[in-house]
Amino acid sequence: MTLGKREVLTDLDAASASTSVMKKLPEVTLAFWVMKIAATTLGETAGDLFAQTLKLGYFLTTIALFLIFVVTLVVQLRSSRYNPFFYWTVILSTSMAGTTMSDFMNRDASAKFLSDGATSLGWGPQGLGLGYPVGAAILISILLAIFLMWKVSGMTFQIRDIVTFRGEALFWSAILVSNTLGTSMGDFLSDSSGLGYAGGALLVIGVLAVLVAMMRTPAVPNVLLFWIAFVLTRPLGATAGDFLTKPVAKGGLDLGTAGSSAVLLVILFGLMAYAQVRERRATGSGSAEREPVTQRAG
Repeated sequence: MTLGKREVLTDLDAASASTSVMKKLPEVTLAFWVMKIAATTLGETAGDLFAQTLKLGYFLTTIALFLIFVVTLVVQLRSSRYNPFFYWTVILSTSMAGTTMSDFMNRDASAKFLSDGATSLGWGPQGLGLGYPVGAAILISILLAIFLMWKVSGMTFQIRDIVTFRGEALFWSAILVSNTLGTSMGDFLSDSSGLGYAGGALLVIGVLAVLVAMMRTPAVPNVLLFWIAFVLTRPLGATAGDFLTKPVAKGGLDLGTAGSSAVLLVILFGLMAYAQVRERRATGSGSAEREPVTQRAG
């Protein structure tokens, strides 16, 4: 009789733990990477839409998009469980903010970055003009500092196991900086490396293919591969965004920032809706599996 009670209590404790500690972040699957690339491409086109097409400038756009990031992050942090719309909205906001943050750091009001004879772009500082190598070095240093703090804190780097507020805060800090770094890398590949949009995208795809192959190598931690891939999918999105929006003379499709952003937004929201349906089905099946435990305890 005592043994039976112990078994029931063990089952109840396990059920309680699974319901009280809900996952806040998604599983890393192929669908995850497809949505990541879609979100980062949209972040590139939408950031350029506000800063360049609407001529708000890098300074004002960076402030506005960073505030949007803060709002979406608060919603995500206050959520008690993983919600695809909340999660991917934050990813999108980091992509948009990262685009203009990178541009503000690396660019200036010179003719190299302004077209059609323009002498300025929006109100406020036009940019720091640090250049892509210096900007990337600064961002890499910040990202390494975040990972060092993360390591010292003793919290896990495994996304599926991040359930605390502090762990999530470190995760999203790394996401914002990595997306900004990825933008700098993408712009460098497209504009300064001589590879062009297609060449830059092919290079990144090749490196990502190598990372996929390395997943089968026990000597290389999958967590490390994930973060390298996360950074590299940002320049892939940046080069894809440039390819969609830039003039044909520069090797693009000349679809414009507004048109490209609208199409990508529809695609991303469709993927988010699909992820939401799958999450609800998974949650429903999980609840059904836990019902026998409650009945047996009664």
